[in-house]
Amino acid sequence: MTSQIKTVLLLGLLTGLLMLIGGAMGGRAGLFLAFGFAMLMNLGSYWYSDTIVLKMYKASPLSPGDAPHIHRVVEEMAAAANIPKPRIFLIPQDAPNAFATGRNPDNAVVAVTRGIVSMLTPDELKGVLAHELGHIANRDILIQSIAAVLAGAIVFIANILQFTAIFGGLGGDDDEGGSPFAALVMALLAPLAAGLIQMAISRSREYLADATGAHLSQNPLFLAGALSKLDAAAHQIPLKGNPATENMFIVNPFSGRRATSLFATHPPIEDRIARLRAMAEGR
Repeated sequence: MTSQIKTVLLLGLLTGLLMLIGGAMGGRAGLFLAFGFAMLMNLGSYWYSDTIVLKMYKASPLSPGDAPHIHRVVEEMAAAANIPKPRIFLIPQDAPNAFATGRNPDNAVVAVTRGIVSMLTPDELKGVLAHELGHIANRDILIQSIAAVLAGAIVFIANILQFTAIFGGLGGDDDEGGSPFAALVMALLAPLAAGLIQMAISRSREYLADATGAHLSQNPLFLAGALSKLDAAAHQIPLKGNPATENMFIVNPFSGRRATSLFATHPPIEDRIARLRAMAEGR
């Protein structure tokens, strides 16, 4: 399934879910209000999801003068991938991680944390940057950004709905008003739906970005070494942010908060490293 089709399906899923929530809260009137809100969210997510995520993490542009090595490496690999050089942003956090975002390769951004720049060797950092350029070249970045924004919005609305339902602030249970019980059920199910939205970002896309990155960096072991360090650090140095954005990062930055996840957005690190090492050995 192409990224374009997945994007349309995600937008449709958001619309349907928000309409169900609106109907639970306010009956027919709530249904129409939710539909209007969903349309605004769809348009906003498509055009501004990258800006929203960058502001969420207080990312700022990283100039060539401050990071000449990063800019040089990105420029060389972008040329090899036949895509425009993406803008580079720095996230002021010590948790080592990175992600790519943007509507398309012409509007792409690669964001790295302060921690990843200081922790990794130049070769390992090259492997990470190559992975993110792989997402851009493979046209994954729009759907990743939209999924993060929509999942965050759904969880936020569900929290409000749950609070309102519990404390009896909803309308009556009739044909025009919402049902408090239905609203409470939706409040409990909406976060699960948000998890399913993240799962819609097929984990195979991470494997593909790893393979593309290994080709761009010309050494799969660069990324393999980086993944090992980043996974260990994710359990020790927490990232301050919204768990709904976890699918965007090269490794799950919130893995230290929970031992397992039913809705894991990343393949097991061990499998990713094993595949990269097999590529290096020519298998």
